[in-house]
Amino acid sequence: MNNRIKKAFDVIHAEEELKEKTKAFLFQKAQGKSERKTGKLHRLVPALICLLFVLIGSGGCGLYFIPTAAVSIDINPSLELEVNRFDQVVAVKGYNDDGYTLASSMHLTFQNYNEAVKQILENEQIAALLSQNEVLTITVTGSNEEQRGKILSDIELCTAGQENAYCYSATPSELAAAHEAGLSYGKYRAFLELQAADPNVTPEDVQGMTMREIRDLIAGLSSGRQETNTGNGTHGTGNGGGRGNGMNGMGRGRHGQ
Repeated sequence: MNNRIKKAFDVIHAEEELKEKTKAFLFQKAQGKSERKTGKLHRLVPALICLLFVLIGSGGCGLYFIPTAAVSIDINPSLELEVNRFDQVVAVKGYNDDGYTLASSMHLTFQNYNEAVKQILENEQIAALLSQNEVLTITVTGSNEEQRGKILSDIELCTAGQENAYCYSATPSELAAAHEAGLSYGKYRAFLELQAADPNVTPEDVQGMTMREIRDLIAGLSSGRQETNTGNGTHGTGNGGGRGNGMNGMGRGRHGQ
């Protein structure tokens, strides 16, 4: 167990002792040692109970469940792992039907994000999709640049053997925009590229599509626009294509911003 996790649980243990002592104190006071203090005690008990809940909720236990980063994983199942400051997964959310199914079928919470991502990549469904030349994108978001950079580097190493896996980072505001559209960030990023080529596309249109299907649509629309421009004597480049090689404009190599 690494030092940060140990410290967190030390705090939780300390809070458990505090909680038990507070309970004992409240019980003792509730019994009342004298009739003379009964009126004052009744007024004090609600305040002590409130203090107890504040102490429990604001200490290490509360911090443990606060996410500080998110890992968006998109292939067709779209899901996100919420990661706390101790690099542990504290929540898993699906962002389409396949994502809900996958999230509910795996036990990923309270694991290190590396182990969680590894289990997802080794999942039978995900492995089958990757073997069929599907595209996997993993995006790391978080307000702490140091943690975000570390998670991204670790995941790049974890996916190094996957030919069609691509890793990115994004800001919390970009993630919020994706969630507002009802999408995980990886799919939202691809949606924006597709929408640039076809303004009529909506988030609902891409929610159930695989990442490969979205990329192929972008490539087809961009190719058609380039041909039209060439036919008119204009040397245009089109939108959404040509920002690198390997995935129809998804960027060179494995790390894009």
